[in-house]
Amino acid sequence: MRVSTPGALWRSSHPGPTSIVTALASALGWSAGLDPARIVLLALAVLAGQLSVGISNDAIDAPRDRVASRRDKPIARGEVTLAVAWGAALASLAAALVLSALLGRGMLAAHALALGSAWAYNAGLKSTPASIVPFLVSFGIFPSLATLSAPQPAVAPGWTWVAGAALGAAVHLTNVLPDLDQDAATGVRGLPHRLGPRVSAAVAACAVVAGAVVVLIGSAGEVSEASAISWVFFAGVVAVAVATLVAALVRPPSRALFRLVMLAALLLAAQLVAGGRVLAG
Repeated sequence: MRVSTPGALWRSSHPGPTSIVTALASALGWSAGLDPARIVLLALAVLAGQLSVGISNDAIDAPRDRVASRRDKPIARGEVTLAVAWGAALASLAAALVLSALLGRGMLAAHALALGSAWAYNAGLKSTPASIVPFLVSFGIFPSLATLSAPQPAVAPGWTWVAGAALGAAVHLTNVLPDLDQDAATGVRGLPHRLGPRVSAAVAACAVVAGAVVVLIGSAGEVSEASAISWVFFAGVVAVAVATLVAALVRPPSRALFRLVMLAALLLAAQLVAGGRVLAG
């Protein structure tokens, strides 16, 4: 059966998270009051950046993935060569920076920092106790990509940094849970590996709830001013966090935990958007 190189590269980019992060950027762009053209540019810049992060991650991990017999990794399976994968990752990175530059120097600097942090994780931080730091940095900066893309650029409010970092922590702590044993066999021991699956899942659930609380208060100014629809999405995030915790306690670690956290990310974005254009200057 003939393998499509673009298809293999797309599957190497971690398409689920890539798509969700791109959608989240679009929602934040709307919340920041960007016009449609800028929202499209922002989404394309973030998409290109996420492609670069995902493909470079699998390119770096290809030798370990072969040892672990990862059948879900196209690069490790030889569906696409390392040279082609690295070419695609670097081309995507260049595209992300060019598109960011079109939105302003502030956006370029912020996106470059976020991507540099993510690439640092791929390059080695994932195997250290500091593996969570790139997620705190990149997700913390993330809301500012939207506000810095405005005609009058500004850094996003402090509460969005806290909410983003909380979500980033939850994403990291659940993303690696199904692969703990395979990672240990190939020498990868980041923070979740040291904490263990149940503690990691519990911390992730708490982080998701903390992010929802910060969005609820930050977007409204105070709890009493939050709209009914904001409370509905807040309740949804809490429900997902509880489901994550229960799943971690009663079942072996699985990809379902990460999918639940990604669902929480979408609900957090909806909660933010429900509050109106709260990031607009």
